[in-house]
Amino acid sequence: MSQTAFDIVIYGATSFVGQIVVRYLAEHLQRHPGENMVWAMAGRSREKLEEVRSSLSLVGEIPLIVADAEDESALRVMCEQTRVVISTVGPYALYGTTLVKVCAETGTDYCDLTGETQWIKRMIDRFEVQAKQSGARILHCCGFDSIPSDLGVARLQQTARERFGEPCADVRMCVKGMKGGVSGGTFASMLNIAKEAVTNPELRRILANPYALCPPDHVFTTRQKKLRGVMFDPDFQVWSVPFFMAAINTRVVHRSNALSGNAYGENFSYGEVVWTGSGTRGRINAHLMNASLMAFLIGVALKPGRWLLESVLLPKPGQGPSPEAQRKGYYDLRFVGHSKAGQRIELKVTGDRDPGYGSTAKMLVQAGICLALTSREQKPGGFWTTATAFDERIYQRLTDYAGLSFEVVS
Repeated sequence: MSQTAFDIVIYGATSFVGQIVVRYLAEHLQRHPGENMVWAMAGRSREKLEEVRSSLSLVGEIPLIVADAEDESALRVMCEQTRVVISTVGPYALYGTTLVKVCAETGTDYCDLTGETQWIKRMIDRFEVQAKQSGARILHCCGFDSIPSDLGVARLQQTARERFGEPCADVRMCVKGMKGGVSGGTFASMLNIAKEAVTNPELRRILANPYALCPPDHVFTTRQKKLRGVMFDPDFQVWSVPFFMAAINTRVVHRSNALSGNAYGENFSYGEVVWTGSGTRGRINAHLMNASLMAFLIGVALKPGRWLLESVLLPKPGQGPSPEAQRKGYYDLRFVGHSKAGQRIELKVTGDRDPGYGSTAKMLVQAGICLALTSREQKPGGFWTTATAFDERIYQRLTDYAGLSFEVVS
């Protein structure tokens, strides 16, 4: 790719999450001028872009680029000016395809926040050949779904190999604690997936396949454990229910295993749950949470339920918590692994902001910066995961600048 004007372009800078991303990037570069990143904001409305720019306390003007999500010519002009595009424009299945296409063709690196399994598979199938030829590194799922899960498992397995001489054959992630909302964009993506699945049997098959995002030549046949309903965790003596984001996180983790040459093993098993507490109260909480999850899934599956959720109950894309609420959010995730020989290891991953907005924005920006700092010699073009695209620097950046921690606790 020829010399570019920018290191990073934030596309969708006027969206609710986009504005958080822009503000965090601006503040980060002001505090760390040695990063020396040249960046711009992009979106479909110059007027709104100017409003966002005027709200930032910056020295100098941030360049603006106007490009609609369906305007391939404008997107191509944008991509030819930058090394990395960070996209916050979702649902990506509705608004993201053209940008991925252009990035793959122009050799522009790309990262986003999507959690839409069916769309990610579609992008890999359609554009991975072009990305490998052009050198574009495409990274999906660079927010709460699925950086903590993906990097948490990778770090746990690295530690297991150092301590036990082999990876853990079985790993599960447990949400010990979490405060903060899921973004309106995430809910919009979930509802769009439901709409597609109702009329598309092939899509339902893809969504049910734990290896849906793995390359076609993957050799995994292990039947993944069905984590359903209310469950008791004998390791920690607590009750639990399935984690609703496991549907995307598990697929990303299995893709990382495949792309890393089966570093977790051919018989690797992975699942995610939410702890609800111990004793009678924990069991009651588990049943209540499971009932709520079932009601939500039924509502998503039925047209009247989707209308009610979209129109009344769920936050809309562009809506979200106040900056104070974002600061008060957090998450505490525990990863527990067992080797074939029965050895056990536990890893703790925490974040210092609400998962859906504050922490996600910081993770996305650091992934984008790390992508800009990773040469093509270090990582060639293709569709990667965060666990396979980066080296130790991504952990260091997330720890130093994004409020995450990765700690082996046993």
